[in-house]
Amino acid sequence: MIGNAFDERSGQIGDESCPALPVTQRDVLPPAMGHEFNSISKNHRVQLRRFIKFLTSGSRGWGDYYADQGDVFVRIGNLPRQSLQLGGEIQRVDLPSHVREGQRTRLREEDLLFSITAYIGSVAVVESGWVDAYVSQHVALCRLDLAQLDPRFVGYFMLGTEGQDQLLQGAVGGTKIQLALDDIRGLRIPVPPLEEQQRIAAHLDRELAKIDTLIAAQEHFIGLLQERRQAVVEHELARVAPAAPGTRLKHLVRSVRQGWSPRCCPWPGDGVQTWAVLKAGAANRGLFRPEENKELPEDLEPRPSTVVRRGDLLVSRANTRELVGSAAVVSGDYPRLMLSDKLYALALDESKALPRYVAHLMASRRVRDLIEVAASGASSSMLNISRDDIVNLPMDVPEPAEQRRILNHLDRETAEIDILIAKTQRHIELAKERRSALITAAVTGQIDIMKGA
Repeated sequence: MIGNAFDERSGQIGDESCPALPVTQRDVLPPAMGHEFNSISKNHRVQLRRFIKFLTSGSRGWGDYYADQGDVFVRIGNLPRQSLQLGGEIQRVDLPSHVREGQRTRLREEDLLFSITAYIGSVAVVESGWVDAYVSQHVALCRLDLAQLDPRFVGYFMLGTEGQDQLLQGAVGGTKIQLALDDIRGLRIPVPPLEEQQRIAAHLDRELAKIDTLIAAQEHFIGLLQERRQAVVEHELARVAPAAPGTRLKHLVRSVRQGWSPRCCPWPGDGVQTWAVLKAGAANRGLFRPEENKELPEDLEPRPSTVVRRGDLLVSRANTRELVGSAAVVSGDYPRLMLSDKLYALALDESKALPRYVAHLMASRRVRDLIEVAASGASSSMLNISRDDIVNLPMDVPEPAEQRRILNHLDRETAEIDILIAKTQRHIELAKERRSALITAAVTGQIDIMKGA
């Protein structure tokens, strides 16, 4: 089944094969003469405080009331990164009758939510299915004057370039990266007539749905390609008899290091000119992703002892069930890219085992099953695996010469699949860029919505 889907789709992905997206350069029009919204200059912005009827953040201590049944509790992970729809794993709470403090944070339809710690820049608008839920202390609840502002318009504006810049700039400084409620009040937004706001929000709902459908289809295809690739690798590994049966990872390792968890800026650094700390996602699905990092603020001293080294095998300590224990090899030199506490860095004895070969073994079904059994956590969405559990994983490795032969063979066998994955990922990146461009153009009056109505 995977093979058929792979063969059917692989012929469709090429440099010119990505379907036309809803946003093109011709959609970005100059302001129309006499168009009331388009005539507002970029400098004409109004502080959100003028339209806020109620603003608060959640209470602390909700973990004491977690339950299998009860009211929905909105955590920061329920806020999306690039849309306005709440989602993700549902956590419920069962509050005793005497606990009244949380009542002020019960959600109403069309409330506007902001992440105020961690994932700064996430925004959501409450829909009917989330009414009466509570919010955590990491989320700000903003109730607007609906006679003057459409929450979806404001939410989309905050997802655009100008809105994101304001949110990120407000989060800089202090002992922790976060937004205060006064930062929310001080956000500056355009205020076209309410009907215009509603028209823009409806237009974005329609057009972004088209782009999101395309992105979902491309991501599904990547999943099929990754399954096909892993099947090729597993088949080859299964044919090899290990030179030393019963070997564990600790027998192949010279050292194991773990990083730290400093306060970081919400944007990434480059690890070459700026000091930055890798996130757990840097080791996802066998690929080293150096861009998965956060920049270290200038007022914090770096820790050179945690800098990653070429050839390090990074292993994700804390992640989702599918990704905890994921391994990837550092393929270059990053003199200012440091480990976080969510990553282990293993320096292998290459007279016994090659990092890329061990990374393949870590992704094999047998080892993945052992990792999932060993991992533990307070919730099913985020698990941890200990250093001891990692180094005691079984590693059936042949002699290094045989490892090199197998790696060369796998490189040849997977080359075409890797090209297809890279092309598809590029199409997804382009779609996301155009998605962001559409939002920015629509909420700042660069698109004549009436022509597309």
